[in-house]
Amino acid sequence: MLSALSNILKITELRQKVLFTLAMFLVFRAGTHIPVPGVNAAVIEQMFTQGNLFGLLDLFSGGALSKFSVFAMSITPYINASIIMQLLTVVVPKFEQWAKEGDEGRKKITQITRYGTVLLGFIQAVGMAYGLRAAVINPGIGSILLIAVTLTAGTTFLMWLGEQITDKGIGNGISLIIFAGVVSRIPDGIYVMYQYLTAGTIQWYNILLFILIAVVMIVFVIAIQQGQRRIPVQYAKRVVGRKMYGGHSTHIPLKVNQAGVIPIIFASSVLMFPVTIAQFINVPWVKTVAGWFAWGTPLQTAIYALLIVFFTYFYTAVTLNISDMAENMKKHGGFIPGLRPGKPTADYLDRVMTRITLAGSIFLAIIAIVPNFIAAITNIQGVYFGGTALLIIVGVALDTMKQIEALVLMRHYQGFMK
Repeated sequence: MLSALSNILKITELRQKVLFTLAMFLVFRAGTHIPVPGVNAAVIEQMFTQGNLFGLLDLFSGGALSKFSVFAMSITPYINASIIMQLLTVVVPKFEQWAKEGDEGRKKITQITRYGTVLLGFIQAVGMAYGLRAAVINPGIGSILLIAVTLTAGTTFLMWLGEQITDKGIGNGISLIIFAGVVSRIPDGIYVMYQYLTAGTIQWYNILLFILIAVVMIVFVIAIQQGQRRIPVQYAKRVVGRKMYGGHSTHIPLKVNQAGVIPIIFASSVLMFPVTIAQFINVPWVKTVAGWFAWGTPLQTAIYALLIVFFTYFYTAVTLNISDMAENMKKHGGFIPGLRPGKPTADYLDRVMTRITLAGSIFLAIIAIVPNFIAAITNIQGVYFGGTALLIIVGVALDTMKQIEALVLMRHYQGFMK
């Protein structure tokens, strides 16, 4: 491991990329402590003791939302805009054409995504400022607009920061910003456990049990995240002019967890929305219905798991076009041994994808609901160790390690990972 790290430090380009990424992390963490003007942050912090949508957003922002800093909305509007653009790419023919045009088409889609981020960010900021007007020192249209513009500017700056990390640093900048926000909560969790231990609320074996569960979950996540079904593909030989092409074998890697962390985010948002809205409505029956969907209740847990399975299939179907995959394979003279090109190949790929997506969706559901039982098993309260955070940390860490590995292998026979 030390020799691998020395390989990174010896390569000037890679060393500069790593240092630039770390410097951008410092900028991000500094911004989470800059408060939004005209807001009483103490009032807002009381809302995060309850299970609502703000708690999920606070996880992505690295605690910036509970402090109501300029980065309170984090990069969430950009994620929403990107997901919307992915869905529109399937529906709108113009966007689908751009997606097939290579770099120029992607630049157009990226530009629209940026505009969508600013628009969605401003709408979300206005709604957040109005919904939290009880914490505004001088509530009024001017104060709400000032807060909304400040929050939108913070999100836009984070979007720019992420693009700079992608261009000049290591890994995907947007993912790394979310990663930094999630990882920044780990010291708070360790401090909470230390307080419980010194107060005698828990014992050493509780902490050891918590660590054991965490390690098992991490190994489980890595195994599924790296898991894939490899479909063998044979390319026929073709003679073009005086040259012969094809005649080689390859495979199509179909990932078990094709949808990533998106299904958990969708399901969490849908279930937490009634609880969050009910906080602003003082009607008894509304409070009763919201109680049914409170975090950790049997009804909420069951619906949560079913929604994750549904959104896994939905998002996989939207992002992975089996028909286009089979058609492109046919155009280039490729075929799956034992199957005719065209519709039989598409039907086979669809059956395989349906089966492995079931395994991926069940995996996501388990990872998402296990944290509900960790507090009861370990007796450690107030320390969040959720599937969303775990998937983000493991997924981003693996992708970043692969990029470092590729850069190191360009200059050394031995890479960063063994």
